[in-house]
Amino acid sequence: MNQQIVIKIFEFVLLLFALSLHEASHAWMASRLGDQTARMLGRVTLNPVKHIDILGTIILPLVMLFAPGFGQFLIGWAKPTPVNGRNFKHYKRDDMLVTLAGPGSNLVIALVSVVLLVVLAKAAPGGELVVHALAAGAWGLALTQGGAVVPVGLLLYLSVWLNLMLTIFNLLPIPPLDGSHILRNLLPYNALKFYDSLGGWIGLALIIFVGAPVMDFFLSPLLAMVNMILLRV
Repeated sequence: MNQQIVIKIFEFVLLLFALSLHEASHAWMASRLGDQTARMLGRVTLNPVKHIDILGTIILPLVMLFAPGFGQFLIGWAKPTPVNGRNFKHYKRDDMLVTLAGPGSNLVIALVSVVLLVVLAKAAPGGELVVHALAAGAWGLALTQGGAVVPVGLLLYLSVWLNLMLTIFNLLPIPPLDGSHILRNLLPYNALKFYDSLGGWIGLALIIFVGAPVMDFFLSPLLAMVNMILLRV
């Protein structure tokens, strides 16, 4: 099978897991804080079937993976986790904790993946060469190596990239992304009506035309830092 196809399949599978973890984390935190709505609907699970949104989880990611002109970013979304804020004891605090649980889970997975790449480089035969090649951008060299270390290293490296990207994307303060919930709780009452009006097509346009350069602004230095760490192990 073509190497590029294999990489795209890996990316899609990782995206399904990352989005499922993201929404399950929202649901779990809401349950911990007193709202059992999502738990009763079976959303505290990593089973992607419970979280799939046909457009955001399937169609858009596949278009971004296989249509010409895409490739720098891979974003998507799952079915929103239902949250009833009336069940929270401290609405603003608890709403922000539930909101942060999603991107926070993606950040944790990215960090765990970096640690596992370091372990792979130190402990697995041929691991150092594969990890260094991935970090240096020499993917062709990495993929020509033999053994299970290649797919494992590739999955972990793609996991770092994808989960960092989802963390940054979801923290953008643009409705309906998670970052908008955080900012909304910090805005004065008089500004809420205008801010809420930025959803829908306006929010989508802001995500497309503003979100991409903002994501790149934060993602590029983070990936550079990860690559520097991996090249020094």
